[in-house]
Amino acid sequence: LLLFARMFVQVCLYFYCKCLWRCLKFVVRKLTGQCELQRICYNTKPGAARTMKIEASLKRSKSKRLQTSVSVHPDAIEKTIDDIMELKRINPDINPQLGVSLQACLLQIVGYRNLIAEVEKLRREPYDAANPRHEEMLLKLWKCLKPNSPLKARISKQWCEIGFQGDDPKTDFRGMGLLGLYNLVYFAEWDTEIALQVLFDSLQPKYSQLSKAEWEKKKMDKAIGYSFAIVGINITDLTYNLLVSGALKTHFYNVAPEAPTLTHFQQTFCYLMHEFHKFWIEEDPLDIMEFNRVREKFHKRILKQLQNPEMALCPHFAASESLINM
Repeated sequence: LLLFARMFVQVCLYFYCKCLWRCLKFVVRKLTGQCELQRICYNTKPGAARTMKIEASLKRSKSKRLQTSVSVHPDAIEKTIDDIMELKRINPDINPQLGVSLQACLLQIVGYRNLIAEVEKLRREPYDAANPRHEEMLLKLWKCLKPNSPLKARISKQWCEIGFQGDDPKTDFRGMGLLGLYNLVYFAEWDTEIALQVLFDSLQPKYSQLSKAEWEKKKMDKAIGYSFAIVGINITDLTYNLLVSGALKTHFYNVAPEAPTLTHFQQTFCYLMHEFHKFWIEEDPLDIMEFNRVREKFHKRILKQLQNPEMALCPHFAASESLINM
């Protein structure tokens, strides 16, 4: 009986709030002469704050046409904006800026959905040693990270030098599929200096507060850095989860003036890889067994940062100046 009463109260509150919200919107529109979309576009500066408000407004609309506008094909965005203007009875000649602002927001919203699909496709594609393209990418990773050390054989212990677990890296890509390899290659090729520094640091022995002699006397394991490639695949998983959960909307809506792309995702991975490396050093874990604890703490830090609508994780990938005029 108590459970039924609680459910009844929750249902009543839901309908009350829903009706109250619609009544409030109606009153505000009558007073201002503007619909909610107009008020958002005119009173909120471009970026995550505006796009997320537009997205929320469209999704909770009672109109199916507005609800589905967040999932249209990019080529249909202009037609969708015309439909929105017609439905809301807004004259585009009197409100030309509204169409431009809505287009920028919809490009970001639709682009984010499409990026999830593209990333998911890569994640689901397993590494195939019989695929020349896959093998070429793997060998490219080695050449970028070990330019002065030729790989003696495709199956080799040398792979451990860049942080794979065994003789054949293909087994390490199982969790993230090709996405893990794509990210590692992008990091090594386009952020080479930082990638090489992170790799170098990850291979260094750690003596903690003990001297090297004391460390060796205790016969403690000196390989207490971390495996570069394995951590890269793990941070790929973290970046992927931030994307799918929607947490990265704040970042992407602030850095991508239009649709966020796979390149934006990979740039974000590079940033998170570098930040995690610095975080690992700051945390000063006793050994690799603390990896999951450090990773979870790092994850929470990034999530907290992304709660700020002004947040852009990568300052050097800031939004285009043209966004200001949208």
